[in-house]
Amino acid sequence: MSNPVPAPLQAGRPSENMVTVTHLIYALHAFAVFSGVVGSATIIGSFVASVPSIAAIVLNYWNQSAVRGTWLESHFRWQIRTFWFAVLWIAVAVLMLLTIIGIPFALILTALAGLWVLYRVVRGWLALMNRRSLPMD
Repeated sequence: MSNPVPAPLQAGRPSENMVTVTHLIYALHAFAVFSGVVGSATIIGSFVASVPSIAAIVLNYWNQSAVRGTWLESHFRWQIRTFWFAVLWIAVAVLMLLTIIGIPFALILTALAGLWVLYRVVRGWLALMNRRSLPMD
């Protein structure tokens, strides 16, 4: 007869539910990036200001304590840092836009930051699929 009570989790090992939640968070971020590529917004603008990405960051903060001490903690930190650094790059670009001379630099910064966000989403999701942690520097 099977035991209906699941076995306790090993220390440092996340639940499969949290792995699924992390995949969902990457999917939400990827959808935001995709909508920035095919839509009228920039990649970084869509990543920071779209509903899927905001929902993803809320899920990150909501479930952060559930992954503490596991290899998924690095993914949550990676996703949160990606979001907030993207906000920082947008703020810097907006400040550059305030001057005539800074407009070309703001456009270049926006494009490069969009590529950086794309890289972070792809690299993170690939690491998750391979069940590897990410650097936590």
